[in-house]
Amino acid sequence: MRILLINPPHPSIGSRIPHEHLPPLGLLAVGGPLIDAGHDVQLLDAEFGPLSIGDIVQQAAAFAPQAVLIGHSGSTSGHPCVAEVTRGIRAKLPESWIVYGGVFPTYHWPEILAEEPQIDIIVRGEGEATTSRVIQALEANLPLNTIPGIAYRKQTALFATPRAPLIRDLDAYRVGWELIEHRRYSYWGDRRAVVAQFSRGCPHACNYCGQHEFWQQWRHRDPQKFAAELAWLYRTHGVEVINFADENPTSSRQAWRAFLEALIAEHVPLTLVGSTRADDIVRDADILHLYKQAGVARFLLGLENYNEETLRKIRKGGTIAKDREAIRLLRRHDILSMATYVVGFEEEMQRDYAHGLKQLLSYDPDQIQLLYVTPHRWTPYFHGAADRRVIQTDQQRWDYKHQVLATRHLPPWLVLMWVKLIEVVMQLRPRSLLRVITHPDPAIRDAMRWYYRIGQRVWFYEIWNFLFREKRQKGGLTLREFWGAPQKNETEVTESVLKGSRATIR
Repeated sequence: MRILLINPPHPSIGSRIPHEHLPPLGLLAVGGPLIDAGHDVQLLDAEFGPLSIGDIVQQAAAFAPQAVLIGHSGSTSGHPCVAEVTRGIRAKLPESWIVYGGVFPTYHWPEILAEEPQIDIIVRGEGEATTSRVIQALEANLPLNTIPGIAYRKQTALFATPRAPLIRDLDAYRVGWELIEHRRYSYWGDRRAVVAQFSRGCPHACNYCGQHEFWQQWRHRDPQKFAAELAWLYRTHGVEVINFADENPTSSRQAWRAFLEALIAEHVPLTLVGSTRADDIVRDADILHLYKQAGVARFLLGLENYNEETLRKIRKGGTIAKDREAIRLLRRHDILSMATYVVGFEEEMQRDYAHGLKQLLSYDPDQIQLLYVTPHRWTPYFHGAADRRVIQTDQQRWDYKHQVLATRHLPPWLVLMWVKLIEVVMQLRPRSLLRVITHPDPAIRDAMRWYYRIGQRVWFYEIWNFLFREKRQKGGLTLREFWGAPQKNETEVTESVLKGSRATIR
């Protein structure tokens, strides 16, 4: 079967501001098994340009696929573009199957199938095994109801099958690296880069995050096989930077150490960047030299907030003492630390932002990333925030970089002012600037300067968009009215909507 994978252009700042792009790992992970099954598979990465809707449709039509598979890692904010692209493709390719996957469609499939008749099938959850079964069934004209983990439309009815079983062996399905031109993808200052994944899921149940429910269970790849694959990417395709897609790759000390040692044994000069938890860094204080030796250059630490009471409410599980110690340990080993600060968990007052800035200064991270709480319907946090007012109804802005919820005490412009002030103070404080100039490792100096260049552009871009391009609601819908009733999990939405096996579109 001729299959086209489409990575739609994403409106987020991270996609549009840097002149660099990373490959769409999710689509490549689905594409590898399809190639191995003998299908003719191509990738259309519309992030480059970005391509217009018309250009995407035109290029898709030129390939004349029998099936179009579409999805984006930022699937909530990417959905409006997916809807528009698939409408255009349906008009040009009326006989092609359109299959849609990602986190957002996994949980919002009833609304999507009802509102977007051009979308035929939604893959819910992990995609490799399920998508291969879907394509096999479409090619052989077999019934879809025997395939777990999908939702689909048949005439005027919606159907959903039971949740697909977990993929226990993450090495059973390979990534289709041959689908991309590696020279087009870069990160960390125009260095050839890919996104890779050592593990899936997270053993922690922070209430604002949906990863725990989506992936269900933390699992990891074979450490030696994964290290060998990264070394192969360097030797065969000249890849220099590995950006980990993992939520928490270091969860198992034993597995992570085995990976580090295996990668060190490969003798490849890779740069590794990713995210982890501060308590894992503290736990691994005695092996952080292996992190550095393997090539770890920066870890984003999901600190999220600097108030102990808020951390307890969101069930973060960390402590201020460990957060500070993690940053200190990373610096001792010449590994950059990026601290996140998520505003909006509580309806903050100005003194709360002042306290947050004071705490950030005491943490002394190398880099910071300020985000806005973005409550998704399938997260536990949604339950407590369901009656808060939505000020941003444009779904494309639900990307953690835009204010979406109102606060009772401060208007949106004042929240923005505090966020921008904290960014300026943290990144332009003398201690931070001195590291950029005097750090003994030239590669680290270059990386910090690269981050400053992008950060400067983003800083002005966000202010400009807030003032002149974005619209916000006053006294609008509650979160519950905007997204619907809270969900506990993906199974709940399936059962509540279908009441058994089917629901009629009205």
